[in-house]
Amino acid sequence: MKGDLFSSEHMVQPATTPGMSVENAKCIKYTVNGEMLARQGAMIAYRGNLQFERKGQGVGGMLKRAVTGEGLPLMSVRGQGEAWFAQEAQNCFVVEVDPGDEFTVNGRNVLCFDASLSYRISTVKGAGISGGGLFNSVFTGSGRLGLVCEGNPLVIPVSQQYPVYVDTDAVVGWTAGLQTSLHRSQSIGSMLRGGSGEAVQLMLQGQGYVVVRPSEATPQKPQQH
Repeated sequence: MKGDLFSSEHMVQPATTPGMSVENAKCIKYTVNGEMLARQGAMIAYRGNLQFERKGQGVGGMLKRAVTGEGLPLMSVRGQGEAWFAQEAQNCFVVEVDPGDEFTVNGRNVLCFDASLSYRISTVKGAGISGGGLFNSVFTGSGRLGLVCEGNPLVIPVSQQYPVYVDTDAVVGWTAGLQTSLHRSQSIGSMLRGGSGEAVQLMLQGQGYVVVRPSEATPQKPQQH
């Protein structure tokens, strides 16, 4: 039967190890044995004995959110079972955060992460208010971070000799050790004449890599609950 072929092609695979795995290009599966965290509203299915609870950001987090407009609405998932997470059919990928390291990421791209990771909201150095007030979430600790973006992400190496310039609407995140600053690629005269539409980029310099989504369209901010 055609239905049998369809089900075999799309059948979820049994979990082999606890934690996070990419189920397919649009979905992350998390085998929970204890606790993990995810974006509120991102769970699309689960099985087993799991409890979902909205996670407050605390007074400090709420103040940051009020000042910056950047928030990461989270829920904790506790128990034993499997849960699947997705965000508007965007592509999913996983970043490993090693002990003593950190990964800076735009909050709109966070889908789920290990409870062993902690995060804080931080101003992007060199951007300031003149750059639109760029604020990102900085993850530290040791664990896996599940991210989403439109299309397949580009991972571009950065070195001191070869800095990378990224459209501020396209940048997803970058590794620790990279310095950021705003770079103006047009003269004032060119901007007054209409320019190319590529006036300011985020320049990253140092040693590491930057993750970029293959789209320059300004993304819609997820609804804050």
